[in-house]
This record gives sequence, C-alpha cells and structure tokens, in this order.
Amino acid sequence: MNLHVIVGSGAVGATTARLLAERGDRVRVITRSGSGPAHPAIERVAADATDADRLAALTEGAVALYNCANPAYDRWLTDWPPLAASLLTAAERSGAALVVMGCLYGHGPGSGVMTAHTPLAATHPKLRMRADMWREALAWHEAGRIRAVEVRASDYLEAQSIFSFALGGRLLAGKRAWSPAPLDVPHSFTSTTDAARTLATVATDERSFGRAWLVPSHPAMTIRQLADRFVTANGAPAAKLATIPHAAVRAVGLFDRFVRELETTRYQFTDPFVIDSTETTQTFALHPTPLDEVLRDTAARLRAA
Repeated sequence: MNLHVIVGSGAVGATTARLLAERGDRVRVITRSGSGPAHPAIERVAADATDADRLAALTEGAVALYNCANPAYDRWLTDWPPLAASLLTAAERSGAALVVMGCLYGHGPGSGVMTAHTPLAATHPKLRMRADMWREALAWHEAGRIRAVEVRASDYLEAQSIFSFALGGRLLAGKRAWSPAPLDVPHSFTSTTDAARTLATVATDERSFGRAWLVPSHPAMTIRQLADRFVTANGAPAAKLATIPHAAVRAVGLFDRFVRELETTRYQFTDPFVIDSTETTQTFALHPTPLDEVLRDTAARLRAA
C-alpha cells in the first residue's frame, strides 16, 4: 500500500485524497489547520509546508508529493516562492515524485488553442511566476535531482467555479444571473474530479515525468451555452443571463483586493480560452466525466452549501 502526500485540501487536493484512499492507498494530507477529507486511509496533519525540513520528514517513504496548494490569489507573489522551494527540497530529500497541480496562466494571453507544448510566454509577474515554478522543477528533474510532472487544468466546474461564485444559485432558483465575464466567448472548463484522476494517474506512471499534461476536458463552450446545459441537466427553469458591466467590476475592485487582482486574467474570458487535451487521453486512456453528471454534481454542492 503506497503512501501519497498531498499539500493542500481544496477542491482538487481533497478529491485526489479521496480517490487515492478509495483505491487502497495511504494518504497524508498536509494543511496549516490539519483539515482534509475524513477517511480511514487518510491522515490529516497540521504543518507549515514552507518548512522544508518538516515537509521532507512528512514525505519520507512516499511515492509521490502533490502540490495542490492554493494561496490566496492576491498573495501569489509572496506565498508561492517559499512553498515551491520547500516542495522541491522535500521531493529531493524523500525521493518522492513531485506532482504539481498547475494552471494555464503561464502561457499568457494570445496563446491560441493550448496544448501541453504551447510555450510558457506570460510576461505579467504573477502569470510568469507560475511558469517559472514549473521551469525550476523541470530543471531539477533534468539534473536528476527529482522526478517531476505538472498537470494543467482550465477553470473548474464543480467547486470554486463561475457557478459557485456567480451563477449557480440564481440559475437553480429561476432568477436572472449576472456574469462578470462576456457570455459568448468560447472557454474550456475542467472537472475537479478529472483533475484528481489525472494527478493520481501521472504520479505513478513513468511515461509522465519531465513534462506537463492537460486534464481531459470537454469541448469549449460559451458561458451562455454552459448555463443552458446546467439548467437542463438539473431540471431548472430556462437560464436568464446578463453581463455585469466591466466598469462596475473595476469599481468593486477599488475596495476588494481579490476582485482587483482578477483584472490580470480578464483576457481568459474576453478572448477564446481553449485547450486540447487529446494527448493525455491518448496516452493514459483518460476521458472527461460526462458533462451532465458534472453539472448535476455542481448543483448538488451548491444546494448542500
């Protein structure tokens, strides 16, 4: 029974932990508070993952160390560097494979249809930092110091999504929902379940290391199309949508740091933001979870919350 160590217990970290535990592995989830999913095979540990000595000790004997952390978006430039450095050190000392839950920010605007081979060309400091994190992990891999792999996903559906932040509750209630993004621009969306399945797969497959993989995701849809599919899948009234004027969003950003920081990635919704995950599907036989199933799960989470 292999040991897997997961740093972070957000939507992807918790889902990955449950998936590994349910398939018979031992899992250690590390967060500052000691939170995480409840399961007999999951050990929850309260620790500061930026402490490389502590993290290395907790990772001793593990087959994989997963970076599923998610610092507050407005604190990326301060919180990510020490955490990324600690993860590299812990992976080197323990011999565990470093499995990074990444994102598409490192590609930057104007990337076209993105694959795992699309250049990491972001120039904004926050976006470039995510690319630099992977470049450093890859350099350690190529130097033989660690084994590393990164998994990249687009915006999630079930949790921490446009449904949980803005649209879902009002759509389920048959009310007009206000979108902070344009309604008719193609955008790829990813299931957190599929992100977890991809992480668990690449972590122990020698073919995966030394490169990035995209999570199998459904064909791109506009927010309008996705909302229509959401209400149909959940038996809700027809979707009524409107767009929040960008000037209003920027005005909120004067008082809300998180909203203000989102201006950095607005291009992801004003321009087509599309991925092609064919290579992951062909290599590992991983396919997206049926979209209606994902959207019903999304609604169930909203109702439970």
